[in-house]
Amino acid sequence: MTGPSGRATDPTMPTMNIVEAINDALDLAMARDERVLVLGEDVGKFGGVFRATKGLYEKYGPERSIDTPLAEGGIIGCAIGMALNGLRPVAEIQFADFIYPGFDQIVSELAKFRYRSGGQYAAPVVIRTPVGGGIRGGHYHSQSPEAYFIHTAGLKVLSPSNPYDAKGLLLSAIEHDDPVIFLEPKRVYRAAKGEVPSEAYTVALGEAATVRAGTDVTVIAWAAMLHEARIACDEAAKEGIDCELLDLRTLWPVDIDRITESVRKTGRVVIVHEAPKTCGFGAELVALLSERCFYHLEAPPRRVTGYDTPFPYALENEYLPLAPRILRGIQSAATDSA
Repeated sequence: MTGPSGRATDPTMPTMNIVEAINDALDLAMARDERVLVLGEDVGKFGGVFRATKGLYEKYGPERSIDTPLAEGGIIGCAIGMALNGLRPVAEIQFADFIYPGFDQIVSELAKFRYRSGGQYAAPVVIRTPVGGGIRGGHYHSQSPEAYFIHTAGLKVLSPSNPYDAKGLLLSAIEHDDPVIFLEPKRVYRAAKGEVPSEAYTVALGEAATVRAGTDVTVIAWAAMLHEARIACDEAAKEGIDCELLDLRTLWPVDIDRITESVRKTGRVVIVHEAPKTCGFGAELVALLSERCFYHLEAPPRRVTGYDTPFPYALENEYLPLAPRILRGIQSAATDSA
């Protein structure tokens, strides 16, 4: 049997959801390296709004599980200062929608320290934040801002879809010497479950996973939409359309070699993301594939995305690119010709 990212499952492993896997990764990292600490709004005694830091305050104390004021610029600014002085902070921004007050600290300072110092200083900061819709949070708790950070040189951007990858990627991010934006799909925080080793392990940054092999259409997704894309691929198979499904896991640096190999094989591609279509990361993927696979494409690339509107409250399921809409994109890609 295989798990969500095509990995063989082991029934002897403990089963976790994404929140539990993240908590376990933080616990292991803090236990083995006293430089690792967490900070953010309600991450201490309360354990975080989604309980991702539950128990860390009691285990490691208030100096390593730090409750901060409601000031995202201050949270990130403090994390930068800590990192430049030898610590390895993991900052939590309660919702990705709240990250904008700290945006200047991230893109103007954090992302540029290695460059501006000629490689003398690194800034090993991990910024964790829940992204996407699916919890009826409306337009202030449902955004997917990955494109802003992918656009910023000096940042790595990760977004796991399942517990195994969440733990392994987070441990890799904490060990990494450059800043990492770690985007967590809150829609499947507890819905996505799987076997996760209890010991520490890492998932390599910059490597996509082939969730499902196929020959007719390449489908690219990540985070919560990976699960919707998988449903759509299963439905497409009933119609005789054999989809290859890729989970990016690392959005930047993107695994362009694996993507290119897949699209050259299938000749058709559908890209799925929650963020609005215009200037979303899907547009960059289309450009990259056009440069590398132009003569292999049998049909125009398709994007199945959120709409170019604020994220709605009442019409959340109409906005999200759920499986039925992804299936229509697959059908169109499979039958169209360039």
